[in-house]
Amino acid sequence: MVEAATDREVVAVDLLYVRRDDLARAVRVAGAAQGEIRLRHGLPRPHPNWVRCSDLLADLGGWADRVTAWLKHEYGEAPDRVVAGYLLSWYLTVPAQAAALLFHTARRVPALGPTDLAVRFADDSPRPVETALLGDAFACLADDPAAHSPHATPLAGDAPLAAVLRGRYAAHAARFLTALGDALGERIRFGRHTLWASATDALDGAFWRTGQYCGNESAGATNAALVLPGALAPFTSGSTLRPAAGTDSADAWTRRRESCCFHYVLRSGVGTCATCPRVAMR
Repeated sequence: MVEAATDREVVAVDLLYVRRDDLARAVRVAGAAQGEIRLRHGLPRPHPNWVRCSDLLADLGGWADRVTAWLKHEYGEAPDRVVAGYLLSWYLTVPAQAAALLFHTARRVPALGPTDLAVRFADDSPRPVETALLGDAFACLADDPAAHSPHATPLAGDAPLAAVLRGRYAAHAARFLTALGDALGERIRFGRHTLWASATDALDGAFWRTGQYCGNESAGATNAALVLPGALAPFTSGSTLRPAAGTDSADAWTRRRESCCFHYVLRSGVGTCATCPRVAMR
């Protein structure tokens, strides 16, 4: 039985078999493929430390305060733009990673609205460590064995499915960016381009990581290009994933970031990221 298999064995299950069952099974297989932000279907009982994304959006000021306190504990300081940078990266990764994992492993796109997702925080960190999909509805390909399910919306091909993913993610990102401006507008003012550059990075990066998790970076890059084929509004660019120069691996990729997390501002931080737009070649 799949439930008794190891994570590695679950990931290796034939995708045609994975797609014969409901969304919950597809989520279990997708979630087993990675360990950064674990993915599950539904909330456990009891569910301490879990919060629905819609409720988190209503209390972004409180989350920002927790991030501020954590940064001060870890680094001795918490500049406002670093706090905002962390919130942007951590929050946007939640819908982006859930979408990328299910698209890559099962060619399914779940509902991605703030009421459709919940996150769990660790006891000692304000960073989300687990995501829960709360609904059963999903878009899929017309030849998906579950396409006739009452929960399924079948589509004609990869491009239409990618467009649904892009639209659902963009709608969630827009809700978050508006809430962030309302919560932190007096402390930090980022322009529209900076905000949507962060959203673009989160989605493009999620497909890259998913390819890495599943052992095929090239497939992750192909999916990223399918979902972000160009600078389609409101995104600031198409996928910037490209083969890494100067490596021995034929399946090594890198990307150009569109935004900055501002971690380099911290005096005791580790400096700029390898893909930081301040240092990376454009």
